[in-house]
Amino acid sequence: MNIPFLGKWRLGRPTNGGEGLAAAFENDPDAVTGLFSECELLRSQAAAAGLELDDSAASLDALDQLLPRWRDDPELAPWLGNDAGLYLGTVIVRHVPGAAWHVWPAGQAVVRLPSGREIHVVEEGLDWAVSGSPELYRIYAEASED
Repeated sequence: MNIPFLGKWRLGRPTNGGEGLAAAFENDPDAVTGLFSECELLRSQAAAAGLELDDSAASLDALDQLLPRWRDDPELAPWLGNDAGLYLGTVIVRHVPGAAWHVWPAGQAVVRLPSGREIHVVEEGLDWAVSGSPELYRIYAEASED
């Protein structure tokens, strides 16, 4: 079946979510940054363990000390790791002068430091959620020294 207007409609749409994220970040970086900082799953898991995440470097250290109960649920760890990476990025952007979010055209969110170095925070968060290494606070400390 050939429906001409659908072909034109699909051509004007991003082909994957990453392109949409990059466009959204370009159009309204503050709104996307706000979404990055929500980290709802991580915040609820931390609250259940008695930890309030206040977007401070100390909260990263406290997260590193949590007993990783989420590793018992293989479906939870990747989602929690994504949130942990976005939370790490949020803390770095808020406390390291000159650090800023950057979204690549494919949709990968990274934190760019003033030196030009980029931290792939979501990848770091996923590694942390699955294996506990690297520690989130250590990544923050390295970024603050950069």
